[in-house]
Amino acid sequence: MGNSKEIPYKIYLEESEMPKQWYNLRADMKNKPAPLLNPGTMKPMTAEELGQVFCKELVDQELDDTTPYIDIPQEIRDFYKMYRPSPLVRAYCLEKKLGTPAKIYYKFEGNNTSGSHKLNSAIAQAYYAKKQGLKGVTTETGAGQWGTALSMACAYLDLDCQVYMVKCSYEQKPFRREVMRTYGASVTPSPSDTTEIGRKILKEHPGTSGSLGCAISEAVERATHQEGYRYVLGSVLNQVLLHQTVIGLETKTALDKYGIVPDMIIGCAGGGSNLGGLISPFMGEKLRGERDYQIIAVEPASCPSFTRGKFAYDFCDTGMVTPLQKMYTLGSNFIPSANHAGGLRYHGMSSVLSQLYHDGLMEARAVEQTSVFAAAEEFARVEGILPAPESAHAIKVAIDEAKKCKETGEEKTIVFGLTGTGYFDMYAYESFNNGKMSDYIPTEEDLEAGFAGLPKVPEDLM
Repeated sequence: MGNSKEIPYKIYLEESEMPKQWYNLRADMKNKPAPLLNPGTMKPMTAEELGQVFCKELVDQELDDTTPYIDIPQEIRDFYKMYRPSPLVRAYCLEKKLGTPAKIYYKFEGNNTSGSHKLNSAIAQAYYAKKQGLKGVTTETGAGQWGTALSMACAYLDLDCQVYMVKCSYEQKPFRREVMRTYGASVTPSPSDTTEIGRKILKEHPGTSGSLGCAISEAVERATHQEGYRYVLGSVLNQVLLHQTVIGLETKTALDKYGIVPDMIIGCAGGGSNLGGLISPFMGEKLRGERDYQIIAVEPASCPSFTRGKFAYDFCDTGMVTPLQKMYTLGSNFIPSANHAGGLRYHGMSSVLSQLYHDGLMEARAVEQTSVFAAAEEFARVEGILPAPESAHAIKVAIDEAKKCKETGEEKTIVFGLTGTGYFDMYAYESFNNGKMSDYIPTEEDLEAGFAGLPKVPEDLM
């Protein structure tokens, strides 16, 4: 599709073409995401209640279902200019290697020190915390990308940053941990003995490798027990997907510049921040009936929230202290196998993406991690970028689709999100290269154990 003009390897935008507003996809959704519920009253969370945990302006963004575009403050736009706009790359070398008639593009978000797209929301959340006059923020991190990004943003704005890092990642990724500490953050392996919830989880699950749900519980407890602190989150929430729409808005502007119309858009899905940010403007067109796209969410087979989860209200954390969110979930006490090294370990999925998936507006695929790392290495050897394991889930399906085009002769245009680099993930690459990596797929019994812990919510709210 598109014009006959030669497409460069990298499509860069001018600073003047960078988004000045975030796009709120919910404004165009006929079926809005279900509201967050207070687990005590089973009533929708009020702004006042949420303000005890989150920054005030972020609460406003979290609850806004009607405003299509929200201005990006100038201070945040100035920070973005340090590493944005990010390039949209035509994967000519990969196309040649695959012998496919498909045209493959990827939006590369790894050209900043944090190594991922997470900085797009980290600077926004830190900015609003600073504007509110807070001392600092607490958070959780899995593979470490979010914690790294937030530590950078907090250092820039002179805010204290306290990070709870999933224990297996804390042990497997010491260099990611040290980058956070270099930027001034304190990093604690989770679950830990520094919180009541952490001590409870350790007692009930001695030797556990941890989960994002555990780390969220500890971070929320720390935020609510310290004056002048709030909790911030790197994915899942509406506000985070909002900030990440700079990815999709830049992607669409770059494609439009050359008259390129994608057939399919592919992104990895853990909590949903990258996928939601990438697909938002395209999904908006789809919702408004302006254009159709095939949109594919790719998740790990070891943590299959979309493909094997339930669409239900659930806690966002293992300690059950957060509001209830209606989402595709495996249960808040579901903990992926410790041998899963590919990231995307969260038990649930963004309520926005969950509603879109439930309404049949996007599809989802689950892939095993050995095939993901094989795709990552195939990509790295021809495109020159070592991808983050999370990103490699999208690469795997993009390659699969390009191979289908070779079989059918279809000249489809494929766009996927390359969320970041994998240079701090060498423990996982080493495991794959040494033949020690295995695939873990939860049994039905494993999943039922997680579902058994779902909270009881009145039928009229389900």
